[in-house]
Amino acid sequence: MCSSAIVLSVMVGVICYLPIPAFSSLSPNYRPIIGIVAQENLPSDPHAQGSSYIAASYVKYLEAAGARVVPLRINRTKEEYTKLFYSINGLLLPGGDVDLENSQFGRVSRIFYDLAIKANDASDYFPIWGTCQGFQEMTVLTSGKNLLTLTDTKAIALPLTFTSVGPNSRLFKSFPKDLLHALTTENITSNFHKWSLTLQNFTRNMKLKRFYKILSTSTDGHKEFISTMEAHRYPFYAVQWHPEKSQFEWIEKSGMVHTTAAVDAAYYTARFFVNEARRNHHRFANKIEEEKSLIYNYSPVFTSLESIFVQNYYFD
Repeated sequence: MCSSAIVLSVMVGVICYLPIPAFSSLSPNYRPIIGIVAQENLPSDPHAQGSSYIAASYVKYLEAAGARVVPLRINRTKEEYTKLFYSINGLLLPGGDVDLENSQFGRVSRIFYDLAIKANDASDYFPIWGTCQGFQEMTVLTSGKNLLTLTDTKAIALPLTFTSVGPNSRLFKSFPKDLLHALTTENITSNFHKWSLTLQNFTRNMKLKRFYKILSTSTDGHKEFISTMEAHRYPFYAVQWHPEKSQFEWIEKSGMVHTTAAVDAAYYTARFFVNEARRNHHRFANKIEEEKSLIYNYSPVFTSLESIFVQNYYFD
């Protein structure tokens, strides 16, 4: 048996993982691996292969800050996802366009979210980051409801309005002051969504209020919505805007911003999250399993410069 170790039941039997000591005794993990949840292919995608995809911009976003990536493909068993959870150091829920409650993306996100809650409750530090659709999915997972509202935010760049706790939050406190100023005074956060969590709906839902603190809001001119938030007790972070697009997406469309400040915002958000993942010490059982799981085993497909995603990874 596995004395003083984390034990996972999987289809083939029992797997033993080394015990996780107190975080104060651990040095940073300088080889973090972050999982990105794949999602069902878009019906309108003429380049689609297999059943699911991950936009390459999310992979580059994490790699640029010093992480490696494992694709978390859909249609796998809970046991397979549990094994992967204890092999990776963080989770990114990307943007896209699927049903938040009745999709494989939603199912996989729920499995990892629940595992992350249990892990963090046991002092096993495991961070989650949600972007756009990922932000929305996190609100559904926490509240148990879809509380989103239609907003006029399909392709628009907006500033952030920080709350009183925003600038000194875990996420933003290490940002340079000139970057924080740019985020609040310039239209540099790319918004590509039609659904948002309004300030009113957030305030009315006690589960969300108890779980998250609002770091910033934005407005479409009529409705104020949550644009950035982080959990009170957990290393969970979510942005309704798209930091990665400023670095890695090039469609000429309203809402796309490539200014120095926008690119800096992308880098600092990624750097922050990767540093959070460095606090986790999950690992693969061996180098062979690790190498077989990494995104390097797949080749991104160039779609076009007129596509919302310049490159996609596709999976069976």
